[in-house]
Amino acid sequence: MSTALVGGRVFNGKGFVAGLGVVIEGARIAAVVPEAEALARADSRHDLAGGRLAPGFVDTQVNGGGGVLFNDELSVEAIEAIGAAHRRFGTTGFLPTLISDDLDAIDQALRAVEAAIAAGVPGVLGVHVEGPFINAARAGIHDKAKFRLLDERAIALLTSIRAGRTLVTLAPELTEPGMIRQLADAGVVVAAGHTDASYEEIREALDAGVTGFTHLFNAMSPMASRAPGATGAALEDPKSWCGIIVDGRHVHPAVLRLALRSRPLDRFMLVTDAMPSVGLSEKTFTLQGQTITVEDGVCVAPDGTLAGSDLGMAAAVRNTVEMLGVDEAAAARMAGLNPASFLGLDHELGRIAPGQRADLVLLDDAGRAQGTWIAGHFASS
Repeated sequence: MSTALVGGRVFNGKGFVAGLGVVIEGARIAAVVPEAEALARADSRHDLAGGRLAPGFVDTQVNGGGGVLFNDELSVEAIEAIGAAHRRFGTTGFLPTLISDDLDAIDQALRAVEAAIAAGVPGVLGVHVEGPFINAARAGIHDKAKFRLLDERAIALLTSIRAGRTLVTLAPELTEPGMIRQLADAGVVVAAGHTDASYEEIREALDAGVTGFTHLFNAMSPMASRAPGATGAALEDPKSWCGIIVDGRHVHPAVLRLALRSRPLDRFMLVTDAMPSVGLSEKTFTLQGQTITVEDGVCVAPDGTLAGSDLGMAAAVRNTVEMLGVDEAAAARMAGLNPASFLGLDHELGRIAPGQRADLVLLDDAGRAQGTWIAGHFASS
């Protein structure tokens, strides 16, 4: 069976264009053609009701959602619940994110993700292991008691996943370039984060295989006039990808606007760093024995430490347009194509084009998600 999506405006990579229809056959996009041709080719139609059709959002940092924290529930059911919560806000691909924990928990997380992919849980693309190979000086909300150095046992575990992508956030100054190279050569995506590294240490890590930076500006050595730090190295490098949390609290919008001017825009990607409160009216939860409260969309520990966000991807896209002055097309790429490229999945995600997986989001004029398709299957928001 094939379906023609018609009656809206379709994202073509540069903007939203009226008069186009998208034909879905099974899990893939079969054609992007004038609406009349799309209707002639398809067995059924889906009326977009004047909405805007964009590539589905890809979020590489999702700690939780729908009342579930991945660290607390390392299971297929937890991954499914987190994905369902974020799907309502336009996320069609995500990495369940495990914050610093012991190796047994990492093993359980990897096995849960493998099982979720095998079971066909919608949207799960792999796993993000954020720590425990990070610097206590930039711990943020992470439990320092869990921190450890990267070693051969950990590398063997991190490279053991048999399905999906593995993203690892680590502090490069606490390991050796050769170990970073081992991970990268095995297909692991390596990002620098929760790091107190010097500019020189980050440059060495980039040469060894680091390709991204986790929540730019947050939990990393800042840029100063004589010490560029991790932040300066990230802003200077034109090839690596920088994740940014656009909620107006993690980073001041003026700082993000300056960052966007400093390097190619196609190397920035939106992330939520979302916590269990996303998708719930209840805005408190427990993390590592602490009660976390949502204040103005930000999750805060009792001592004021930021503890992730209450952000959905659709809101992140809106904030990027409204707070940062980015045009809608670029914001859509920052939420779709750019993170897909970071993960090496741009051959099938991030564009509305023949052959791509039919992962799509329908937005209203205010940028709110009205529905999504994941591998061709529709769900309203």
